[in-house]
Amino acid sequence: MLAGPKYTGNMAKVNRSVLILLVLSGVIIALCMGLRQSLGLFMRPMTLDLGVSAATFGFSLALQNIVWGLSQPFVGALADRYGPRPILIGTALLYAAGLLLMAFSRGVPGGLEVAGFLTGVGTAGTGFGVLIGTIARATPPEKRSQTVGIVAAAGSLGTMVLAPAGQGLIDGFGWQAAMLVFAGIAGSMALFSLPIRELGEKTSLEKADPQPLGEAVREAMAHRGFVFMTLAFFACGFQLVFITTHLPAYLQICGVAPGVAASALGLIGLFNTVGTYLFGVLGARYSQKHLLALIYLLRTLFIVAFLLMPISAGSTLVFAAAMGFLWLGVAPLVTGIIGRVFGLTHFNTLYGIVFFSHQVGSFFGAWMGGLVFDRFGNYNFGWGALIAVGLTAFTLQWLMDERPPAERGRVGGAVPAAA
Repeated sequence: MLAGPKYTGNMAKVNRSVLILLVLSGVIIALCMGLRQSLGLFMRPMTLDLGVSAATFGFSLALQNIVWGLSQPFVGALADRYGPRPILIGTALLYAAGLLLMAFSRGVPGGLEVAGFLTGVGTAGTGFGVLIGTIARATPPEKRSQTVGIVAAAGSLGTMVLAPAGQGLIDGFGWQAAMLVFAGIAGSMALFSLPIRELGEKTSLEKADPQPLGEAVREAMAHRGFVFMTLAFFACGFQLVFITTHLPAYLQICGVAPGVAASALGLIGLFNTVGTYLFGVLGARYSQKHLLALIYLLRTLFIVAFLLMPISAGSTLVFAAAMGFLWLGVAPLVTGIIGRVFGLTHFNTLYGIVFFSHQVGSFFGAWMGGLVFDRFGNYNFGWGALIAVGLTAFTLQWLMDERPPAERGRVGGAVPAAA
């Protein structure tokens, strides 16, 4: 008779712990991604005030993205070994230091580049990589896709709030004051990280027969489906970072009011909440690899439609809503595939490897846009590159082999493939 209430109390305690983890993770991801996706608003005022070219500013954001990708597997491996809390706190402080340096980059040789490096490492820790692994281990397999979708959707609200707020601060107080506020917001992520801890438990087979990290990485890199998904993820970063970095400048060239760009970024965040949650739900029922492929295809088709129509405030907001719906829907799908095919023991590391491809794409998306504008005075070549890369990603992802690798006498947390 006493076992029932005790068991119920323990379950309630676990549920409360998971709920706290989900809420705090959503807040941290919202702040991290909202800050990152709003940095394009600073391009025009900073280049004019500092006397640097669009390519120089674009390179600093490109460096942020490539450092994010390079450091993600290592940051993920540290989180796999030591838990999420110390990694989150340390990288949040690095993020804040990078934005602070960016605000005072005028007096620091190479300040923009160093700032890009610091914010890149900061984003690797406070973005999706570490927190998604923590959430995945705390969630039953049958609810994993939906739960990651919910947290990623909540995280999307950061752009909806921070982009308009950032534009308002720039207009009212100047870009430097706005950047200082952003640095303070980045630092607050360290405080939100203090209550976070690892809740997941390894399976008995994982405890008895843990797979070495090096073997897990070799196994994944020899898996054709993993390679296809990794290559396709390049397009995600290439398209999205090009848009967040260069859409504000492109709209000004087209004669669209500056405030529309901030509204567009905010609209991306709003519709992202709906799309990310929906793809998380769909990923629990339908083929995750095909859903990923459709996201790449639809993004590309919306880009084509946007360019074919006259560029106006109305068409820009419609385009932003459509892209926002498809923005982070990849997160629960990629998470689901990695966890299902390779297990969760080294999830953060394997996710980091896939995400590195995303960030290589982000690097070239940000930098290429600046180079194209400086060379031709327009973004025509850049938009064309987005279309070509998107169609290639659709093909690779659709053809992905998502069968688990040959078993080595252990389950490793993997579950049967989705239909």
